[in-house]
Amino acid sequence: MKGDPFHQRSRLSIARLFTHTTTCVVLVLLSFAMGYLSRSSPTQQQPQQLLPQPTPPPPSVSQLDSFRVTAQCSNSPVPPHLVFPTILDRVFNNTSPYTNFPPPYLGAFLRGKRIKGWGSNGAVFEHLIERVKPLVIIEVGTFLGASALHMVNVTRKLGLQTQILCLDDFRGWPGFRDRFKDINMINGDVLLLQQFLQNVVYFNATGSVLPVPFSTGSGLEKLCEWGITADLIEIDAGHDFISAWGDINRAYRILRPGGVIFGHDYFTAADNRGVRRAVDLFAKMNNLKIKIDGQHWVIDTASTKQIS
Repeated sequence: MKGDPFHQRSRLSIARLFTHTTTCVVLVLLSFAMGYLSRSSPTQQQPQQLLPQPTPPPPSVSQLDSFRVTAQCSNSPVPPHLVFPTILDRVFNNTSPYTNFPPPYLGAFLRGKRIKGWGSNGAVFEHLIERVKPLVIIEVGTFLGASALHMVNVTRKLGLQTQILCLDDFRGWPGFRDRFKDINMINGDVLLLQQFLQNVVYFNATGSVLPVPFSTGSGLEKLCEWGITADLIEIDAGHDFISAWGDINRAYRILRPGGVIFGHDYFTAADNRGVRRAVDLFAKMNNLKIKIDGQHWVIDTASTKQIS
């Protein structure tokens, strides 16, 4: 049986089948190995790295023209000695808000004086008032009148007959009564304006300080329309960029030639880059130089020159 041709053919077929199967397995393994080596080969071209894109240049001054604030202003500025009479006529129906103040029903709700401000006694006030010798000052953002009353003391010391307009809506800001619980409220009306008037009366400054109780935006536009201008303007109202930007632009339109515009919070935490960005952009667009005095920024139009 050992030399049977049938068994010999069977063994030969099995050997051929085994050889064929082994060859296929070997080829599969070789293909897998070559693919792995090819993928990990250091000569393979690596994906091209993206280069950082260049930062686009800042917009030119001409591109910023759309952000300028415009208003219809009077072509006939009101003389300084007629500023108070004009405000009394336009705002208070020719009756001083200090007349018979406070009315009897308010007496129990007001303090004899309640002064609070931020940076209100800075040296910048005396520096600028002594240099400019303003006939009219406009304060944009007043609260309880701390800065205005300090400026009254400075002008008195220098022998100046200066009129100070205080533009504020006298509503405070959301949540301000969490810090000022002693400022009372009647029927939803917070008594900031009334306490401001009481402070002015207490310091015998009714002939020097007059409130303009409107929002800063609408108030500045009306002052421009009425022809009210000032030698010195302080900006210290909203500290976000939009508010500061609008106030600075509108106030600059009622600044007399050679006057000074200045404001608070250029470096303080309250700025949060809002005030500073607005001031810097405004100065750039108008080729003005910014000076720093303590926490205050100052733009003196008498020494105008382009910022480097």
